[in-house]
Amino acid sequence: MRAPKALAVATILALAAVTPLVGQITSNPIPEPIQKRGLAVQIRDLVRLPDTRGLRPVEQDVSPSGWARISFVKDLPDGRRFVNDSRGLLYQLDANNLPHVYLNVGEAFPLAVYNRLESGFIGFAFHPDFARNGLLYTVHAERGPGNPKKPDFIPPGYTINDVTYHNIITEWHTTNPAANTFQGTRRELLREAHVVQNLTHPMGALEFNPTAKPGDVDYGLLYTSGSDHGFSNGGGPKANNPAQTQRLDTIMTAILRIDPRSPSVTHGVKGLGDYTIPMANKFAADGDPKTLGEIYAYGFRNAHRLSWDLTDGTMFASDIGMNQIEEINIVRNGENYGWMKREGYFENARGTLRGELNQLFTLPADILSGRQKDGFTYPVAVYDHDEGASVTDGFTYHGRIPQLRGKFVFGDIQRGRIFASDVAALKKADDGIPQTVAPIEEVQLYTVDAAGAKTNVTLQELIDKTMGSKISRADLHIGRSRDGELFITSRQDGVIRMLVPDGPAGRTTAQNR
Repeated sequence: MRAPKALAVATILALAAVTPLVGQITSNPIPEPIQKRGLAVQIRDLVRLPDTRGLRPVEQDVSPSGWARISFVKDLPDGRRFVNDSRGLLYQLDANNLPHVYLNVGEAFPLAVYNRLESGFIGFAFHPDFARNGLLYTVHAERGPGNPKKPDFIPPGYTINDVTYHNIITEWHTTNPAANTFQGTRRELLREAHVVQNLTHPMGALEFNPTAKPGDVDYGLLYTSGSDHGFSNGGGPKANNPAQTQRLDTIMTAILRIDPRSPSVTHGVKGLGDYTIPMANKFAADGDPKTLGEIYAYGFRNAHRLSWDLTDGTMFASDIGMNQIEEINIVRNGENYGWMKREGYFENARGTLRGELNQLFTLPADILSGRQKDGFTYPVAVYDHDEGASVTDGFTYHGRIPQLRGKFVFGDIQRGRIFASDVAALKKADDGIPQTVAPIEEVQLYTVDAAGAKTNVTLQELIDKTMGSKISRADLHIGRSRDGELFITSRQDGVIRMLVPDGPAGRTTAQNR
């Protein structure tokens, strides 16, 4: 757990008193370590995807290349389970958890880029009414120069000559939603541009609110992850640009919420691409022509994963920080989450003081304590870079493991550590006071053999064992099954694992669907 609030603030102020510049944090902004307090859960292999390391030329693949580059595992209401390999394949897992190619996304897009961590076939989402309408959505990245298609959106101040990459949302319409392979048509919803040197922080996630029901204002609306599109550290002279953040005339740093139906169908307001702007978005109804109505919330560096609490619909975002702080945020319509002016509950020097991105400063005491408001919404859980390097997916847990009930489970991509916070504590921390954050504890993992013997392990150890050598990063992602259980995946070893109730070793089967 974190130190008590008063002690944490006192520690920050004490550190600030000895730094060269008033309020500057030079190291370890959150001194209290994440604790291991006996929260232990069994982890078990589900399936390993096919080896796709030779699918793309070596010079076009990311390094280290990884056996299969898993980003998402998702279930349909009918029990079918799907997983993507970002090298261009969408698999369906059959009743025995064996993978079969459902859709070859890479084959459809010959200009796709695969040499960055977030590249290629990045993410997917099935429409909540897929069984009836057969609609599936994907996001992928392509190279910009020489691309015959023109972007729907280029960041303000840049032209087509500055474009380095495209990020594309596609709608796929299958003729038979019950079929085990895709056959049908596709339509492009949005093509937006990157102008930095590297394909850094593209749209990484597409999601529908799983708690929305037919007739609800949120039903059938598609959310995208919120990111800076590389303007923080995307390489080249156009990067590290605070002028491209904290704006409402750009989709940089923004989570978008769109009605994916074409305005030709809805007769509604057209967005940047071939989709309709939901008038329930605050910036669609603010009467200001300079704000983009598709923006749901903004001010994120890389809120690459989104999820909802299945009990009350609270929306969460995992936002990857810069050099210092990783965040879990509760997301609301129309709110500003601070980047590049804020990182965690600190000022980022680049955004506020014309310093460097790796410099943090303490907030003024009146703002830190909540006595004065500054217009930003602050995270409900944070950790710093002596604990990890990049926060990954987080989900409220609704499954069969007693010790995880009431927890929000998330982790760190690079180090493969899995964390948990009490859901109630996260919601209590959403009080408008920046310094209020929920405690975090680490989830310990163990395996169980056929004789019932337990062995404590780390995810990194499991990955290294599978790969037969030590791998430099875990590349952890987490997913949630339709019955609330959690998938643990790695873009390195291509294995889908699950957190399971304590019990003897054995194959995890379709009972988890």
